[in-house]
Amino acid sequence: MSFLYVIRRRLILLLLVVIGVTIITFAISHMIPGDPARLMAGDRATPEIVQSMRTRLGLDQPLHLQYLNYVGSLLQGDLGTSIRTGRPVADDLVRFFPATIELAAVALFFSVLAGVPLGVASAVYRNRWIDQVSRTISVTGISTPAFWLGLLLIMLFYGRLDWLPSSGRLGGDVTAPPFVTGMLLIDTLLAGDLAAFRSALSHILLPAFTLGFVHLGVVTRQIRSSMLEVLQEDYVRTAKAGGLSRRQIIFGHALRNALIPSVTMLGLAFGDLLYGAVLTETVFAWPGMGNYVVQSIHALDFPAIMGFTVVASIAYVLINLLVDLTYMLLDPQIRSVG
Repeated sequence: MSFLYVIRRRLILLLLVVIGVTIITFAISHMIPGDPARLMAGDRATPEIVQSMRTRLGLDQPLHLQYLNYVGSLLQGDLGTSIRTGRPVADDLVRFFPATIELAAVALFFSVLAGVPLGVASAVYRNRWIDQVSRTISVTGISTPAFWLGLLLIMLFYGRLDWLPSSGRLGGDVTAPPFVTGMLLIDTLLAGDLAAFRSALSHILLPAFTLGFVHLGVVTRQIRSSMLEVLQEDYVRTAKAGGLSRRQIIFGHALRNALIPSVTMLGLAFGDLLYGAVLTETVFAWPGMGNYVVQSIHALDFPAIMGFTVVASIAYVLINLLVDLTYMLLDPQIRSVG
């Protein structure tokens, strides 16, 4: 199995996913009760003005023609114009997408940073107190609703302790750095503005912890399961018989091999975080794609809703492509199959 074969297969899958997503999203968005033309024209608008607005937006055409027109524009890289903001949807997504990527990346970093040690400790000290604590944290993370946890953290760290801000990406007394990547933690460092970096870091901690806590349980369970399997392998017993220390066996051999099947899980987790950011961004008023699409849903902004789903779906498939290629690099046996 070659890299080119994997890339070609994933690109075909990407096309099928985009087609499926556009059909489903288009159908669902037009089932939502309400009239976007009436919302844009206002409650006092006359029927003639509303009809004129519907004609300008193309909403007076049959649904199949509206869909074909949208697909035709999509093939040209045009995601349409937002009904709510009046700007091209592509420009809005370029503006908001980096904030979501940054939030998801920090959340995944937290999940891995805490989940891998917990999973390793849980496997090495199986059925002991640390294993019980690790499994409890894992189950709690998986079962805790993100919006409920976010509200609790705001009440504690902002309302009671006043340690961390409750919303936004930067403090009001801090100047935003020049736009390079759109991710403030990176842009502030590139600009050498440590005060802005500290402000950006303090603003992202609560939403990233909220978003990452759910996936902390997933990472912990995956690492624990992989480690338990690897620790039973013959080469581990051989390493023990050869006189290697426990630390060398765990971190030099067992963990390295246990991480290989976890790569797929981490890639899928990052894709899930992009979608899961919708609730978290709403709770913390985080100016990312999740918050953008929620406001668009309230305004029945069909082009923005569909633009978000298409971009997020493309990102999900590309992440899976990167996971497949990384998996092949880590495990040479995969390349020899087929």
